[in-house]
Amino acid sequence: MKKSAIILAGGFSKRLGQDKALIELAGRPLVLHVLDRVRGVVDEVMVVVSSDDQRTVFGCLLGRKASVVVDKCEIQSPLIGASIGFENAQGEYSLLLPCDTPFISSEVVALLLDLCVNKSAAIPRWPTGYIEPLQAAYQTKSALNAAKRALEEGKLDLRSMISHLRGVRYISTLVLQEMDPRLLTFFNINTPEDLRRAESMLR
Repeated sequence: MKKSAIILAGGFSKRLGQDKALIELAGRPLVLHVLDRVRGVVDEVMVVVSSDDQRTVFGCLLGRKASVVVDKCEIQSPLIGASIGFENAQGEYSLLLPCDTPFISSEVVALLLDLCVNKSAAIPRWPTGYIEPLQAAYQTKSALNAAKRALEEGKLDLRSMISHLRGVRYISTLVLQEMDPRLLTFFNINTPEDLRRAESMLR
């Protein structure tokens, strides 16, 4: 059973002034932090970018560690990037991940993949009911079909894709906390303050 990881890396951060995936943490681009934490869990890693220029940059950066595919749609949204990823993924099951979560837990994503078997998705859910669709595991073909249906309806959010899935398994973050006590797997970098905090945690 082949497993894939799809990292969405097409976004530009206005607050940080550059492509988010290329922002350096401890001297290494964020995308490499994510890639290194999932490589041992999956059979292939794919990075989705939004331009040919990005594909060139990321191709040089990643080498043989990951394939790079381009989402050429003029509208930027995680759902469009996800659909491109699902369309190109070779795995029966796929992790869908952001590029700005450098502390992703290998144990957590491995568990999500295991819990996704014979389901359409395995998605973390907080006690408040908030879900984490961009750090979840999906049955690749089911997710692709659901993404296409949502896009046909003019929807651009991942929750619209999930609404078309049947057999979704939600995993409480309280369970995941047993593996990742501080739930740093969900810590993402949006601001210079987040970056400084991440640098401090690494030290």
